[in-house]
Amino acid sequence: MRKSSKNRLSPQQQSLFPDNTLFDRIARAVCRAGTLPRKELHEAWEVARRVRRRYRGGRVLDLACGHGLLAHIMLILDDSSEIAIAVDKEIPPNAEKLSGALVEFWPRLQNRIIYKKMDINEISTLPDDIVVSAHACGSLTDLIIEKAVYQHARVAVLPCCHNLEKSSTESLEGWMDSTLAVDTVRALSLRSNGYKIVTQTIPGDITPKNRLLMGEYLKP
Repeated sequence: MRKSSKNRLSPQQQSLFPDNTLFDRIARAVCRAGTLPRKELHEAWEVARRVRRRYRGGRVLDLACGHGLLAHIMLILDDSSEIAIAVDKEIPPNAEKLSGALVEFWPRLQNRIIYKKMDINEISTLPDDIVVSAHACGSLTDLIIEKAVYQHARVAVLPCCHNLEKSSTESLEGWMDSTLAVDTVRALSLRSNGYKIVTQTIPGDITPKNRLLMGEYLKP
């Protein structure tokens, strides 16, 4: 099965992940839940491990969270984060099933993943937060960056579905692809707000929308 597959992983597919690596253990839990496509498993894993290589501790805010897998993996990778809040205007009905499967594998996550069904505008950020989002559509990515910058929180976004009517290209599309122009403007905006930025990609065989932008505020 391709990493980019949108087919839902099922309990019968646990045998595809037989090793004792952390990724395979997470994958078996996701299979057991039977709620997510393989693509989302790989996206969340690749984003979380890159973020945790650089940013430790702090409350995790997983915005436009979907099922909240990214929030769970962030805590699995770094137990010094006390809680993760998974926020979306619509939480999938089977998100709790996924969470339960992961908590069964990692009981220390019990009561530390909090789902909030609400508009992202309504969530308050804190300076010590890590604000993360994997594939927040269009201008939602810009809103998430703004929420982080407002409190100088750390941020990591994997943009998708660029909205060229709402997200600025600063006229750079004459030199580069329009979506790359949007993400370049986002990166430069973060830097102009006092952030040390990091630009990476996750593997293209998972998704072509694979640009990962991370930033940490540099205190004066």
